[in-house]
Amino acid sequence: MTDPLSEILSPERLQGEGSGPLYIKLRQTLADAIQSGRLADGQALPPERDLADLAQVSRVTVRKAVDDLVKDGLLIRRRGSGTFVAKPVSKLQQPLSHLTSFTEDMARRGYTTRSEWLERGLFPPSPDEMMKLGLKVGMQVARLGRLRIANELPLAIERASLAADILPDPTVVENSLYAELHRNGHRPVRAVQRISAQNVTRAEAGLLAVPVGSAGLAIERVSYLASGRVVEFTRSLYRGDAYDFVAEMTLVET
Repeated sequence: MTDPLSEILSPERLQGEGSGPLYIKLRQTLADAIQSGRLADGQALPPERDLADLAQVSRVTVRKAVDDLVKDGLLIRRRGSGTFVAKPVSKLQQPLSHLTSFTEDMARRGYTTRSEWLERGLFPPSPDEMMKLGLKVGMQVARLGRLRIANELPLAIERASLAADILPDPTVVENSLYAELHRNGHRPVRAVQRISAQNVTRAEAGLLAVPVGSAGLAIERVSYLASGRVVEFTRSLYRGDAYDFVAEMTLVET
């Protein structure tokens, strides 16, 4: 184990934290180390067994302390990888007056983006997709489901649906959907967005690296071609701690 962690979790230090349950002392000790920077952003914690050995406490005590820190957003559990110190999140402001893609918006900020594909292909449409996209019986829908990541921070789960004649081969989309729609002459010119608050489910929390039940921003976008045809129906879930959507308003004289 690293010397700094051995010092942070020394039994003598832990016992000197005053009265109260051991797991609360351990939680506060780790929280202080994270907030002071002694445990660096993104740093991996040792397994529970090793933490218990360092602090000379039970694994149950370690688990309760770590669970609390995960709920507080100071630690992140990544399935199959372990527990890490959470990186502080700076909120991004997204104006609602511009129709841009996630990739374009992040590029303007100088961020490096990537996606993890959750779904990509042609499928029979759901009733909701048929209605939103104005599909006829027998038509297929192209679906693009992905986790959107900027500067290695997962920001949004995005699920886009398009008529198959608009996007006959979804696998050609590597990063920006709007770049591909521009290339094939189907880039939307306007859109209607609806934004609502939504608590993040367990599955969504695992993808977004946030505690279960965290606040999220659910966004439904319907985009149109110049002809008035619906080109895209997208449902996204953004991290509430990382995104603000801003609308500029002007006074209308009556």
